[in-house]
Amino acid sequence: MKWNRRVIMKYTAPKIREYEGSVMPKARKKMTMTSAHKKALAEGRELGRGVKNYLEALEANRPKRGRRRTAESIKKRLDIIKTALPDSPPLQRLQLVQEELDLQQELTRLQAKVDLSGLEREFVRVAKPYSVRKGISYAAWRELGVQPDVLKKAGITRAG
Repeated sequence: MKWNRRVIMKYTAPKIREYEGSVMPKARKKMTMTSAHKKALAEGRELGRGVKNYLEALEANRPKRGRRRTAESIKKRLDIIKTALPDSPPLQRLQLVQEELDLQQELTRLQAKVDLSGLEREFVRVAKPYSVRKGISYAAWRELGVQPDVLKKAGITRAG
């Protein structure tokens, strides 16, 4: 068969005519969420928020690898930097100033008491339903650093 204008029109014209005039596809009906669905979504967001806040706090306060610095050792290093600064060449002075700023920030962070009790209470309240909804195991919580006593308070056991 040779493809010319007449053959092409024969195959495409019926399709074009279907959409001309009043034979357009119907608009889809707008779907609305039920109040139960909205409530379930809100509950899921609340559970997720409680878990996320606690895990982020754990991550931020996790001990770093290596030898722990004490406030005394930081203060001692700050004193050494203060005595070395005036006699240092400009490039070394720049590095010492940055180290001093970093050490002062670390000292402030060490002296600030981190209170996880509020976040822990919220986590204990939401962890069990969150685990059930998402299929999270005891081992997964432990892998992220959640302490066994906190999991026990939340009602999450090794058995499931």
